Amino acid sequence: MPIYNAPLADMKFILNDVFNAEQFWQANEKLAHVDAATAEAILEEMAKFAQNVTLPLNRTGDEEGAHYENGKVTTPAGFKEAFQQYAEGGWIGLGADEEWGGQAMPKMLTVLADEMLFATNPSFMLYPLLSVGAGMALNSYASQEQKETYLPKIYSGEWSGTMCLTEPHAGTDLGIIKTKAEPNEDGSYNITGTKIFITGGDHDLAENIIHLVLAKTPNAPAGSRGISLFIVPKFIVNADGSLGERNTAGPGSIEHKMGIKASATCVMNFDAAKGYLVGKENEGLAAMFVMMNYERLSMGIQGLGASEYAYQNAAQYATDRLQGRSANGVQSPNKPADSILVHGDVRRMLLNARANNEASRAFAVYVGQQLDITKFSTDAEAIAKANNRVALLTPIAKAYLTDTAFDAAIDAQMVFGGHGFIREWGMEQCVRDLRIAQIYEGTNGVQSQDLIGRKTIKCNGEFIAEYIAEIRDFANDLDTDLNFIKDATLDVATEVDMITQHILERAKENADFANAAAVDYLHAVGLLSFSYMFARIANAAKNKDGQFYQDKLALTHYFIQRVLPDLHARIAKIKAGAEVLMNFSEDYFTTQA
Repeated sequence: MPIYNAPLADMKFILNDVFNAEQFWQANEKLAHVDAATAEAILEEMAKFAQNVTLPLNRTGDEEGAHYENGKVTTPAGFKEAFQQYAEGGWIGLGADEEWGGQAMPKMLTVLADEMLFATNPSFMLYPLLSVGAGMALNSYASQEQKETYLPKIYSGEWSGTMCLTEPHAGTDLGIIKTKAEPNEDGSYNITGTKIFITGGDHDLAENIIHLVLAKTPNAPAGSRGISLFIVPKFIVNADGSLGERNTAGPGSIEHKMGIKASATCVMNFDAAKGYLVGKENEGLAAMFVMMNYERLSMGIQGLGASEYAYQNAAQYATDRLQGRSANGVQSPNKPADSILVHGDVRRMLLNARANNEASRAFAVYVGQQLDITKFSTDAEAIAKANNRVALLTPIAKAYLTDTAFDAAIDAQMVFGGHGFIREWGMEQCVRDLRIAQIYEGTNGVQSQDLIGRKTIKCNGEFIAEYIAEIRDFANDLDTDLNFIKDATLDVATEVDMITQHILERAKENADFANAAAVDYLHAVGLLSFSYMFARIANAAKNKDGQFYQDKLALTHYFIQRVLPDLHARIAKIKAGAEVLMNFSEDYFTTQA
């Protein structure tokens, strides 16, 4: 049976040693209620829940799946009870404002709690995740009355939330959605249309589901400027807060998927369903992006969780699996063979995964810290700087963390050999479940285009320049005994700075250049970010005694020598330009040999 032990020591190291989280929290009046002891207690409790409740439901949930029958969706056995336990524990509102029944915990902490759930049961995690995202959008744009009506119920787990964007003909290009919103005399709207790929569109976990639906009102401007956002509850909410009649919004079917089978992915039909405008007409996309950006970071955490889970199981298997002998002679003379850990290629795969996990975790906490600054700081300059950093790094968090995590999961599966292809070992499910993280909430190719286009070219490289300046300042302050990571990080910063300038110039000459270079550029910035994280990790570990800290330094060396060189290949691909891609005619791709 697959194992999982929450990496609490690593999590505490990242919070306490790498980011001095308690000092950061205590310096902010709005976060002064959080200290290291509180954070550690929360992580320890989540570890128990993840290991004892959601992990045992992971394989059974995958095998049973979500079911659709007679217009209703049911979740696998045990999910409803687990969701109730999760809600009663206050986990849905962990990061929510106290005004709505939340615990107002910082994002730096909640990303680590989320990691444990994603590691043990990504299908389960998606249900409360959508609720939290919906709550964030409502908290940012809804009226006070709407907040009072919906937020306490969402954060308590009595109700859940969804986001309904995609339509059969409109995915990335939301400006061409067809869902209509016709106004009624009482101020409500009739919402009519079909949405697809709606996570948690229907289920049996909560008594009501609050759909946030993008639609267009009559005479709305063309394109994305004409999109509005509406609350469309599964059951109409009466004036006294009780539930009334069933709304004309419901699932038409659920998708049969490669992975996350216990998560209900619904086709949702809205047939003149009663809806309520959130914010102003034609400004719905901004509200929905609050939710989408939250989900994009969460997808990166899904990648991290899966990579950690895969690594732990592969490392355990490699320790127990006896095959062949070491090239340097017999290592276990009392056994019929040595463990496969004596083989360099097995170690390569495991160390790649381990390096990814540690850098990804630090990066997630770093992005969480930027989000905390935007939410809790009173310093306008600091908020503006953090907003720029979040804008730049959100596509990195989503795309780079899931790309590298998928590679790590594939490596971990390979460690198992043939057993990695067999269901009972858990690796094939891990790979299947993780694959979607590179696809939903904007494919990783789209995230790359966002980074190179809107977050780099559009601002003439301002965001990335600010980030590189911070990285250089940190690296230059490192002690001489850390020159190995200092020099590497400064070199990467220079390389990324130079290739950014190259992109800014080439993009002026060829409109296709940015799109062609986008994925490689995202990976280049991702490698820079991981180098920065390892610089911070090494700095926190350098003067501490014990094998735990020595291993951090050793892994930093591994990253520099065996992972970071990928940067040169990425830069070479960027410099190759767009012509080598675009010179093929469209007929080439459809002509059969």
